[in-house]
Amino acid sequence: LGMVFSFFVLFRLVLPLILLGYSPVWSAIGGCVLIIPATFYLSHGVKHKTSVAILGTLVTLVLTGVMAYIFAHLGNLTGLADEAASFLKSDTGDRIDFQGLLLAGILISMLGVLDDVSVSQAAIVQELEGAKKNISFVELYRRTMTVGKDHIASMVNTLVLVYAGASIPLLLLFIDHSHTFYEVLNYEFVAEEIIQTLVASIGLILTVPVTTFIACIWHRKSA
Repeated sequence: LGMVFSFFVLFRLVLPLILLGYSPVWSAIGGCVLIIPATFYLSHGVKHKTSVAILGTLVTLVLTGVMAYIFAHLGNLTGLADEAASFLKSDTGDRIDFQGLLLAGILISMLGVLDDVSVSQAAIVQELEGAKKNISFVELYRRTMTVGKDHIASMVNTLVLVYAGASIPLLLLFIDHSHTFYEVLNYEFVAEEIIQTLVASIGLILTVPVTTFIACIWHRKSA
């Protein structure tokens, strides 16, 4: 049901708004605001840990969006390195902001991974607080972060390898001696992949302290 709702929001709301010329980033954020609570509650139930995970995910998405915006501008990305984007550009002209489309794609692609990390951190805080009623805020946060660090290390490694596996032809350019390393690095389609990987990884890492902090405050207040 969560998957069906996600696709409904994407195909009936987000994508039509983008085609009409609305900001891809704001359209994606609006879609995420609808998708996150619905899919989280459907998947994990209406519980305190789910609400905490939703808050942590939304905060992390905002921070990730800001980072993506900054790095896309610093990297002078146009969003037209992809062949599909070039075809779309020829059909729609200047109606769509393709750099914004690139940023929107980063935000939407992170939702599934953030779900895993944020819910796990919220659940760890809940279990630790339940096992030791008089645990301090500092100890609760520290112990949860200890588990979270191991989780995030494996998740970031997984994320990077997924990007690498999908970009084998791209990686071959780096060992093709007919092109220098810096020449390949400055191709836009290469720069896009690097920035997407880095921004997604940093956003994923931020999920752990952000969600843990929110969960610790939530449970200490409700204790």
